[in-house]
Amino acid sequence: MQQSRAKFGIGQLVRHKLFHYRGVVVDADPVFQGSPEWYEQMAQSQPPKDRPWYHVLVDNADYQTYVAERNLDLDTSGEPINHPAVELLFDDLHEGVYRRQGSIN
Repeated sequence: MQQSRAKFGIGQLVRHKLFHYRGVVVDADPVFQGSPEWYEQMAQSQPPKDRPWYHVLVDNADYQTYVAERNLDLDTSGEPINHPAVELLFDDLHEGVYRRQGSIN
C-alpha cells in the first residue's frame, strides 16, 4: 500500500465537501486506521484507505469526525471553530491556522 503526504496539517481549517461542515484538523493518519466494520458502516462513498485520513473537530458541535482527505477542502473563511476542545489544544487562530499549545503527545 503506497502512502501519500498529508494535504492538511494540524490546526488547519477545513470544510467537508459532502456534508458542508467546517472544522479544524487535530490529527492525521497516513492511511485509514479504523476497523473494517466502521469503514463499511460510515464511509458510504468508499474513499481510498491508502490515502491520508483526518481527525477533525466539528464547528458548532462537541464531537470529532474521521474523514478521508478526498472529502475535505481548505476552509479559507478565517472564522474560528466553535468546539469545546479547541481551547484545550490550541492557543489562537492566526491567518486561518490554529497554533498548538506547547507540546502535545
